[in-house]
Amino acid sequence: MNGAEILLKTAAAAGVDVCFSNPGTTEMPIVAAFDNIKSVKPVLCLFEGVCTGAADGFGRIKGLPALTLLHLGPGFANGIANLHNARRAGTPVVNIVGDHPTWHLAADAPLTMDIASLAKPVSLWQRYNESVETLPADLVEAIKASLYGGVSTLIVPNDCQWLEYTAGATARVDFSFDPVDAKRIDDAAKALNDAKKPLLLIGGAVLREAGLKTAARIQAMTGCEFMMTGFPGHMDRGNGLPSPRRVPYFPEEAVKMLAPYDVVILAGMDAPVAFFGYRDGQSKILGEDTTAIRIDGEKQNALDAVAALADSISKVSNKADAAYTPGNDPKPELPMGRLSRGVACRTIAALQPENAIIVDEGLTSSGAYLLMDSGLSPHTYLTNMGGSIGWGMPCATGAAIAAPNRPVINFQADGSGMYTAQALWTQARENLDITTLVCKNNRYSILQAEYLRAGNKTSGSLVASLIELDRPTIDWVNISWGMGVPAVSVDTCEDLAKEFKKALGEEGPHLIEMNLG
Repeated sequence: MNGAEILLKTAAAAGVDVCFSNPGTTEMPIVAAFDNIKSVKPVLCLFEGVCTGAADGFGRIKGLPALTLLHLGPGFANGIANLHNARRAGTPVVNIVGDHPTWHLAADAPLTMDIASLAKPVSLWQRYNESVETLPADLVEAIKASLYGGVSTLIVPNDCQWLEYTAGATARVDFSFDPVDAKRIDDAAKALNDAKKPLLLIGGAVLREAGLKTAARIQAMTGCEFMMTGFPGHMDRGNGLPSPRRVPYFPEEAVKMLAPYDVVILAGMDAPVAFFGYRDGQSKILGEDTTAIRIDGEKQNALDAVAALADSISKVSNKADAAYTPGNDPKPELPMGRLSRGVACRTIAALQPENAIIVDEGLTSSGAYLLMDSGLSPHTYLTNMGGSIGWGMPCATGAAIAAPNRPVINFQADGSGMYTAQALWTQARENLDITTLVCKNNRYSILQAEYLRAGNKTSGSLVASLIELDRPTIDWVNISWGMGVPAVSVDTCEDLAKEFKKALGEEGPHLIEMNLG
């Protein structure tokens, strides 16, 4: 057994069974090893940004990392944008990056690069493997580190992949979260009890069903309000689950919303900050006089922390403790007429099937969808937490592989979709149950909004040339068919409903170009 084979065997023993791959010469021993270690499935992606975005989507749904297999520094660099998004979402991902043989590095061959320096900004853990004998232990540490919620990167020289491994059995992953900090929990409970106007602000794992219900339980006992991060990485929605308000994207709106609260308890997220620094603006959203307490630490489970907070409050609260009672809001009615952003979202919300996974990179076109949730059937909602666009279609690809029995629906802005359109090819090859809804408005609308926010009152033809997606207009139908994914273009709610139902009723991927004007 060589190094490549023991690497895959170790991954499989840890429950890591998928590898999103775009390999090259320095990864050929691992490519060959897939034929012998069949318990890890290789999935070919035509661009490294699809590999890393798919690993992000897989990890968010599965709760376990997928491997990526990337070729040297340039291959890793091509995947960095979606690794940034995975890092911000706290997604478990393990990158395997091939490097030149140890004895060839000094030659400074054309593809030689400082991979470790590239990996550092997006990796919670990283290591340069130095021996075939340490490969299993290195990979186990990489997997373990990722399970705390982050990206691990293991750089493996080519010769360490092909050399014979003689050290015996594979290493095993022994993982557990650190216990919650009881004093911090009790301090937060006291602060909630003593506050004039308290707020519970939640993100991360607390947006799963159990966390949402626990947050509602805390609200009932303390009278606090609770809100959520503006960009949830993984949120359970529908079926009457609590639907907290999200912190607004624009900082002045967020500051105004959060200003009344004197105590803010944070669970699964840090204190919010402005997405960008605007002229005469500010970085912090919470006021200087606001007391902010985060109840979970770096290696603690946020769900455990919020449950402990509820229990602590229950012991001292004068109000009765009770389980969360679901709401019963009606499902949206199907709209009619010409498509626009709001009615397109309402059409999808009215028709989406139970247990769907919604991947939202619709940006300015899909904002209305998040307001239509409690009356819907149970579903999972994923958004781009890192802000690096080109995430949606790769994430949908990984989510569909992680949950092959669940339909995946991808709201996809047209501009950001062009970053990683190659994901459609992988969706076709793997016959994935994904419906991509391209929100076609023929412009970078978010760039247009930011241009105006920067204080620019007018724009000329050259500014328009950097915002408008015309001359030529992007033909998503032909792009999609060219990648092997059936596609149609629609202009009305009625046609969208018809084609969406058809896509959901057929196997494999589909794309619907929604002309939103």
